[in-house]
Amino acid sequence: MPIKIPSDLPAYDVLTREGVMVMSEDQAARQDIRPLRIGLLNLMPKKIQTENQFARLIGATPLQIDLSLIRMSEHQTRNTAADHMESFYRPFQEVKASGEKFDGLIITGAPIEHLPFEAVTYWDELCEIFEWTQSHVFSTFGVCWGGMAMINYFNGVPKHLLPQKYFGCYPQTNMAPASPFLRGFSDACTVPVSRWTEVRQSDIEAAGGGLKTLLGNPDTGPCLVEDPAHNALYVFNHFEYDSDTLKQEYDRDVAGGTPISVPLNYYPDDDPAKTPLNRWRSHAHLLYGNWVNYIYQETPYDLMAIGRKEAVVG
Repeated sequence: MPIKIPSDLPAYDVLTREGVMVMSEDQAARQDIRPLRIGLLNLMPKKIQTENQFARLIGATPLQIDLSLIRMSEHQTRNTAADHMESFYRPFQEVKASGEKFDGLIITGAPIEHLPFEAVTYWDELCEIFEWTQSHVFSTFGVCWGGMAMINYFNGVPKHLLPQKYFGCYPQTNMAPASPFLRGFSDACTVPVSRWTEVRQSDIEAAGGGLKTLLGNPDTGPCLVEDPAHNALYVFNHFEYDSDTLKQEYDRDVAGGTPISVPLNYYPDDDPAKTPLNRWRSHAHLLYGNWVNYIYQETPYDLMAIGRKEAVVG
């Protein structure tokens, strides 16, 4: 089954060219099936690139996915055309007022990690969204800064500024091979990392609450953390990155005169003149496919039952 997105969304043509099954809203209406409703709260400045990345991963499963694009209500992006935002995104307050519920929600990262959480202009509304997920979303996936913000809000786990940026492709140890989210994973996998902050394993252990680290690296810390109490996953690195995303960041900083190291374990022989190798694609599809499969198996058939006590998975 394909992912259902508007036929005029840029991701529709991108994914079609890549061989990902996509379906227009008109086609989906002719199928007698309940698709999984997954929202994407997109906090990244390059909205279209981020849409493509996540739609590619959640659209690669055998299940029909209905993807909804959500934005913060008052925050205005300067990097994506206003007509694109108007055509394809709904502000959170509109979604909340509708009373609709979602099987899954992805909350992306944002390039604001140097700021204290409370200094972010939309922090109050984001906290409102976190609370809303507990009654209106079956499973939430926080990514990079989005994951750090969630684990801080729900569990008090702080983020720490780094003396220098973690930048490159780092091996991650599979610490929970029996986890349904790591089904099919190797004992280790490589994941792109690009951040100036970290979440520490010692803080996760001190927080308690059933938090469980599933993937991690001794140098860059936890990568993937499960929070069963809040039906959430937090990933602090970037499985969703395209093959050239780190290259784009590196070239941008070099062109702008910003001090930057060559991303670790990314270019062959660490030579930026060579084409980078994608060492994470298969595990990216496994992770998001496993998440979608978990949702499919556990979410109530009746969307309105999401958030009720009897619908919560223990």
